Amino acid sequence: MKYNSTRDAGVSVTSAEAIVKGLSGDGGLFVPESIPVYTLSDISEMTNMSYNERAKKILSGFLSDFKAAEVENCVDRAYTKEKFETNSIAPVYKLDQSRYILELWHGPTCAFKDMALQILPHLLTTSVKKTGLNKEIVILVATSGDTGKAALEGFRDVEGTKIVVFFPDHGVSSIQRLQMCTQEGGNVFVSAVNGNFDDAQTGVKQIFTDQGYEQELSARGKALSSANSINWGRLVPQIVYYFSAYCDMLKAEEITIGDEVNICVPTGNFGNILAAYFAKNMGLPVGKLICASNANNVLTDFIKTGTYDRNREFFTTISPSMDILISSNLERLLYLLADKNTDEIKAYMSELSATGKYTVSDKIFEAVKENFYAGCADDDKCRETIKNTENSFGYVIDPHTAVAVAVHEQYMAETGDDTKTIIASTASPFKFNSDVLEALLGREAIEDKDEFELLRLLSERYDLHVPRSLGELEDKDVRFETVCDKSMMKGVVNEFLS
Repeated sequence: MKYNSTRDAGVSVTSAEAIVKGLSGDGGLFVPESIPVYTLSDISEMTNMSYNERAKKILSGFLSDFKAAEVENCVDRAYTKEKFETNSIAPVYKLDQSRYILELWHGPTCAFKDMALQILPHLLTTSVKKTGLNKEIVILVATSGDTGKAALEGFRDVEGTKIVVFFPDHGVSSIQRLQMCTQEGGNVFVSAVNGNFDDAQTGVKQIFTDQGYEQELSARGKALSSANSINWGRLVPQIVYYFSAYCDMLKAEEITIGDEVNICVPTGNFGNILAAYFAKNMGLPVGKLICASNANNVLTDFIKTGTYDRNREFFTTISPSMDILISSNLERLLYLLADKNTDEIKAYMSELSATGKYTVSDKIFEAVKENFYAGCADDDKCRETIKNTENSFGYVIDPHTAVAVAVHEQYMAETGDDTKTIIASTASPFKFNSDVLEALLGREAIEDKDEFELLRLLSERYDLHVPRSLGELEDKDVRFETVCDKSMMKGVVNEFLS
């Protein structure tokens, strides 16, 4: 299978080349030229498979230039009980008759990004060998919190790679910052950036599209790649867990084969819900894709109006991984809905760069409305949802999952649709213990307590197991304290590499 750029119809590369490059040289994103389709019989066969077996089946359809043994090696090295603390890897928790929580946070960094970033290093190093690229791979990452730590952990001491992660200085939780700034490994570097996530993401994209810098690095025996969801190798593993969740519901006899489910995803960069869109188009019986945003509701407005407009106030919220106004992966959806018209996509992206907004064609807008519902929830609604969910079900959720639960409630109230829904739970409540405990117990209960006292309080009060990786943070030293302006990011990369 070949992969094309969303901005240049003449670009055609293998999956290995797409994974190594990360971003097309024209600034576009790589998209598979065709989508493998699975029948209901295929899905039924997956019901009794393990998560790893399901992953091998789905990934093989997209990685046609990989040998079966190579796919198997990547999957089995990524998804282990030791790393995920559960054989299920991504278990499904039944909240009530309509809502099923897909727990994507059992990995080593306690966020859904582990589902892709534990396998990406293996996909990347395999791809490097397959393409014959004899260079050190330099991974650049902009993160709003979870991607950074997951990428650092995934690429830690992976031979032939270095990784630099940038995060907004005041845009991550205390635990997220600690996770990144205490990261171990001889090939890693972390820097805060003055500004918000979009500033960090824009800075990374500028480095990627600087052809002079690319040539300079090449002369030094290095090549840039990305671990953000702009890299197809990050996105494709996310498709797997939607198939897996459906199969788990089949196995538990919560649905029968062919029953449609809805999928509700808290999203900022649009990657996680785009993976669900791919799953739907691959044959998974999916009805509505429910896009849940926080106060930074640029996606909500786009899905409701057809106009994408980032010219608005940026909010720092208690769900920081969604504090994004430039949703990069939306470009892939537009490309597919525009029948792969690269000129149309280039026009939208040029307009976004020049004016901060664009309006899609009526054809695209109708297709968006047919597939997606959108809603948003502010911090107050999140806190209320965290408390109500624990009170009603004895189940503790983090602020990002609370956004999804709240928006799904809006959807049911507005449409009357009570179709069984898979709600993506994207982070452990322990990653946001301060905000979760404030919602559950009130501000006075957390005053004067440090992050580790809060971890213990959340564990003891609600009989929850503190994830091993978070409990160990208390004894780790801070290694990285750099803070830079957006204009200095390339200099930070150069200093680390030299």
